Amino acid sequence: MPPHSSYTFDSLSKSQELSSTIQAANTPSQIASACASIDSFLHSHSPDQSRHFFSLAFPTLISKLFGFDDPANAWINHCPSHDLAQTLFSLLSPAGTLSAAIAAVDRLSLVKYVFPVERLPHWTRSLISKNNTGSHSLSDLCPSLFKPSPSPSQIQLNVFEYFFFWFAYYPVSKAKNDNPDSVSVKRVKKFRLEDWTSSIPGFSASKRSPEGKPQCDLYTRLLYSYLRAFVPSYDLNAHHPYRTSILHYGSGYDASVAARAQFVVNALIHFWLVDNDFSPLPASVCRSFGVSFPTEEAPPPPGSGEVVSLFVRYLNLSTVAAFRDGGSGGAECGSPRWRTLEGAKSKDLGPLRSLGCWNFCVQRPLYRFLLRNFLFCPMAASVKNVSQVLSVWIGYLEPWTINVDEFSKLDAINDEKKENSVRESSDGGFSPRWQDYVLSNYLYYSSLVMHFIGFAHKFLHSDVEIIVQMVLKVLDTLTSSKELIDLLKTVDSLFHSKQTGSGKPMSNNLYRYVPIIREQLQDWEDGLCETDADGSFLHENWNKDLRLFADGEDGGQQLLQLFILRAEAELQAISSDQLAPSLQCIDSLKTRLGCLFDGHTIKSSSTCPEPMVYQQSRDEIFKPRRAGNYAFSGVKYKGDWMRRPISNDEIAWLAKILIRLSDWLNESLGLNQADSSQVSSPVSYVEVSADVAHICGPSEALKVFFCTIGSWILFLGAASLGFMRRYGLRVNLRILASKKVVMVFVLYVVFSILKKLIGALHGT
Repeated sequence: MPPHSSYTFDSLSKSQELSSTIQAANTPSQIASACASIDSFLHSHSPDQSRHFFSLAFPTLISKLFGFDDPANAWINHCPSHDLAQTLFSLLSPAGTLSAAIAAVDRLSLVKYVFPVERLPHWTRSLISKNNTGSHSLSDLCPSLFKPSPSPSQIQLNVFEYFFFWFAYYPVSKAKNDNPDSVSVKRVKKFRLEDWTSSIPGFSASKRSPEGKPQCDLYTRLLYSYLRAFVPSYDLNAHHPYRTSILHYGSGYDASVAARAQFVVNALIHFWLVDNDFSPLPASVCRSFGVSFPTEEAPPPPGSGEVVSLFVRYLNLSTVAAFRDGGSGGAECGSPRWRTLEGAKSKDLGPLRSLGCWNFCVQRPLYRFLLRNFLFCPMAASVKNVSQVLSVWIGYLEPWTINVDEFSKLDAINDEKKENSVRESSDGGFSPRWQDYVLSNYLYYSSLVMHFIGFAHKFLHSDVEIIVQMVLKVLDTLTSSKELIDLLKTVDSLFHSKQTGSGKPMSNNLYRYVPIIREQLQDWEDGLCETDADGSFLHENWNKDLRLFADGEDGGQQLLQLFILRAEAELQAISSDQLAPSLQCIDSLKTRLGCLFDGHTIKSSSTCPEPMVYQQSRDEIFKPRRAGNYAFSGVKYKGDWMRRPISNDEIAWLAKILIRLSDWLNESLGLNQADSSQVSSPVSYVEVSADVAHICGPSEALKVFFCTIGSWILFLGAASLGFMRRYGLRVNLRILASKKVVMVFVLYVVFSILKKLIGALHGT
C-alpha cells in the first residue's frame, strides 16, 4: 500500500474513533479526555489529512458541544469545575489548535458543509421556502453573510462559517428550549437598575475561582474572544493582533480581515437581532429585489439580552475610537472622520458618511430588536428579560460612558492583553463632539422613547415599582446633559418646521439631518400599523411624525404626566415597606420631567376641570396596533376587556376571528352607539282601522298564534338590545377563544364521535 494511502486510511480510522469518543463523552473526565484526543490528532496531522476529522468528527463535536440533539448533556452548559471550563476554552479559543486547523483547511478549501435550513434565521427560512432561487436571493440580499450556492435551496459554508453559524444559533436554540410557555411575572422587592450590567456574565466580580480570578460562563468567554480576534474595534486595515498566532494568514490575506469581520458581525446580527423580524431588511432593498416577508407579531426570543448587550457594547468601542481619532466634532468643527465599511452605501447618506462602520451595521437591526421587544412583549413576560433589553438600549444611548476598564474583567479571565481596548478613557458625559452620533441615531432618543412609554403604561400593573424605575432610568439618560436636551429639542422643532434658509447657522447645519431622520422613521418602523387585537400603544400619525416634544394628548409630556398619576395611584394602593422609596422615585420622575419639558411637571387641563373627565379623555391615545398593512380602526373601545392583549391561555388566531365577528355584530346591531331612548321623542299613535276583522278557521288561528310568538321574540330582542345600549354592553365572543373552552368543546365532540362509533359497533 502506498504511503499516502496508509496515511489516508490512518486519518480516516482515527477520525471515526474520535467521533465515537466525542459522542460517548458526558462526564467531565470523558470530556477532558476527548479534548486531549482532538488536540493530539490535530497536532499530528497535516491539513489535508485533517479533512476526515472535519468531515466525520467535527459535526459530532459541534452537536455535543452545544447539545442540539441532547441539551441535558451539552458540554458548554455543564462546566462546574474551573479546570474543565479552561480545557474547553483552550480547545475552542481563537488561539487554540482547532482554530489554526480550521484556518488551514479553509485556506485549501478542503471541506464544505450544508447548513440545515430549519436552523437559519426565520426570515431566511421564509425566503427560501417561498421561491426556488432562495439561495441566490440571499447572496444578493446579504452578500457578506451568504455566498452563492450550486443548489438554490442549500446554504454551503466553509469550516469557519459553519462553526460560527452554530455558535450564533446556540443562544436562540437555548432560549426556545428553556420553557418558553412557562414564564411568569414575579414581584421583586429589591431591584436596582444600576445593577443590571452586573447580570451580564463577566461584568460582575461576584464569582471568583479558588485562584482569585473572576469567572463567567464559557459561552460569554468564547464570544468575547471571537469578537476580539475577528472584529477589529479600530481600523479594519490595521494589522490584526491575532492574525499570525490564530489564523496563520500570510501578508496576502490582509484583505480577508474586513470580510471575516463583516461575516461575524452580520451572523450575530441576523441570528440575534433580526431572526423573526417581519421587516428584516431595509424597505428600499426589499423593493429593489421584489421580496416580501410575512407579518408575524412576535418578539425576539427571551433570554438573549446578556449576549446582545456584550455584543453591542463591544461594537460601540469602534464608535469611541472613531471619535477619539477624529477629534472634537460638532456643528462648529465638522464631523469626526469615522471609517465606514461600505463606501458605496455611505455616499448616499449625506451627513451619515461620518458614521462608524459597526454603528452603521447595527443601527436598524438593533432599533427593531428593541422596538419589537417593547411592542410585542407578552403580558406574562419576565421582568428580567425586559430589564436586559432596556440595559442594551441605555448602553447604546450613552456610548460616551465606555471607559478603559469596560472589558477588563473579561480580559483578566481570558488572560488577554489589552491591545484591542479603548486606549483613552472617555470624559463620561455628553459633549458637542458626540452630536453627530446622537443625530444619526436620533430615533433612539425620540421615537423609541415614545414606544417605551406605551410599554410602561401597558405593564404598569404588573410591577409598578420596577416599571417606575425603568422609566426613571430612561429619563435620567435623556436629562443627563443640558446640551443633549437642547440638541434633541432643536432637531424636533426643525423636523416639524419648514426650512426657510434663514436663522441660526447651527439650525441650518442641523436641518440636513431632517430628511435622513424622516427616512429612518419610515424604514426602521416599516410594517407597523393599527390592529384590534394586541392592545399595544399607538400614537397618531404612525410612521410619519415624532411626538416626544409634541403638545396634545399623544405627546410625550402628557403621556408621562399620565404615567406619574397612574403610578402614584397604584403605589398608594399597595401596602408595602418599600412605599417611601417608591414615592421618592415618583418625585425624581417629576423632577426629570420638569427638566425635560422646561419646568412643566404636572400640567392641569384648562378645558376639563373635573379630574375624572381629564383622565378619561386620555384613553383614546391607547389604541391597539399590529404588524401589517391592514388597519381595523372603525371600532373604538375604552378599556374594553375584548381589547386587552392576547394572553397565553387563548388561541391567538381564533381570538382575532371572534373579535372581528363581535365587532361586526356590534356594528350591525347598533351597540357601538349610545342609547337613543334617553332622548325625549314625540309620542306616536297607531291608527286602528274601523274595519272589524273576524278570525275564523284553524289556519287563521295558527297564523295569529305564530305572529304573537314572533312579536314576543322581537319584543324581547328589542328590549335586550335596548338594555345593552343603555348600559353600554356589547357582544363579546372572545371568551370562546379560551383554550379551556376549546378543549371542553373538542372533548365533547370526540366523546360524541366515540359514543356513536361504539353504538354502531354494538349494533352490528
